[in-house]
Amino acid sequence: MRNLFQNTEVAFALKSDTELERAYFLFKLIEREPLVRIGTAVTNFALKAHLPVEGLIRSTVFDHFCGGVNENDCLSVVDKMFTKGVSSVLDYSVEGKEEEAQFDAALEMTLKTVDFAKERMAIPFAVFKPTGLGRFALYQKIGEGATLNAEEQNEWDRVVERFDTICRIAHQKDVALLIDGEESWMQDAADDLVTDMMRKYNKEKALIFNTLQMYRWDRLDYLKKLHEIAKAEGFYIGMKLVRGAYMEKENARAQEKGYKSPICVSKQATDENYDAAVLYMVEHLDKMAIFAGTHNENSSYRLMELMQEKNIAKNDSRIFFGQLYGMSDNISYNLAAVGYNVAKYLPFGPVRDVMPYLIRRAEENTSVAGQTSRELDLIKKERKRRKL
Repeated sequence: MRNLFQNTEVAFALKSDTELERAYFLFKLIEREPLVRIGTAVTNFALKAHLPVEGLIRSTVFDHFCGGVNENDCLSVVDKMFTKGVSSVLDYSVEGKEEEAQFDAALEMTLKTVDFAKERMAIPFAVFKPTGLGRFALYQKIGEGATLNAEEQNEWDRVVERFDTICRIAHQKDVALLIDGEESWMQDAADDLVTDMMRKYNKEKALIFNTLQMYRWDRLDYLKKLHEIAKAEGFYIGMKLVRGAYMEKENARAQEKGYKSPICVSKQATDENYDAAVLYMVEHLDKMAIFAGTHNENSSYRLMELMQEKNIAKNDSRIFFGQLYGMSDNISYNLAAVGYNVAKYLPFGPVRDVMPYLIRRAEENTSVAGQTSRELDLIKKERKRRKL
């Protein structure tokens, strides 16, 4: 079982030779940290100055990591992946907005993706980001327990209403819904809101999923406390488990403001924390559902072994493995090939609006030890196999 993810023929079956070469070129660039920094700065400048770079971005980094510029654009990618048993989560990856009209637009787009998920077996989940529906600073203020003025209270009521609208319609249509995690200093308010949605809409099964970022040392305790509340009040827990994507930012802020960093002391501590949360959820699967979002081979193997030990069917609807589009195809496609539930996050949106997401992906690939070299090794192996 432990060499499953080495099969590159299965991993890259959907990639043409040209697409494989593009992936090789991209990860070679990402491998060089200074290039990522320079590329990021140049790209940001070019977009702000309205230079005609969107075509170049589109044909390289965008098409590798994104499904398209709108939801219909994604459907050919969705259908293609599903021929290999890999599902999609359409992720409207526009972030950092501040205006009510933009939040309402994100609400409408999310509802559209709920409809898509209802209509297509290939799309088992819808997803949104809390800051897609409301201002970051507002979540932060509520999380810190500060008093809102009348205007802010009205604004927050609208955020709650947007959350409830999406969760209610997802519940009516029986579509599972993932709600992403963000920075720790806004997360408390989002967590409380998502818990309220679980209370309301997870009475029969886990339909609404929160996200636990396991590079935070406090998240396992949070999960256990939530489990006690869920048992007492009679609702199910859905959780997407990830390691987390804001590590540098979290550590820098903690240092600057003089509080203890919420991030685990080491990569190993994060890995142990992640696997402990997976184990806890598998042991309480009668009341929980897991979306294991991970690019870590060991964590993926560990979950497969747990399922085997506990006689849980590979296609049990309460357990999904998840990866990002354009990354870790060796995990996604090989898992799907042997019958596990797998879904790829498929980001979409206008090129310039999705750039913050793409920049984060590039930075994450340079900061996660071994991620880029693993991608490159697998691509090299497949190029060699094809030549033979």
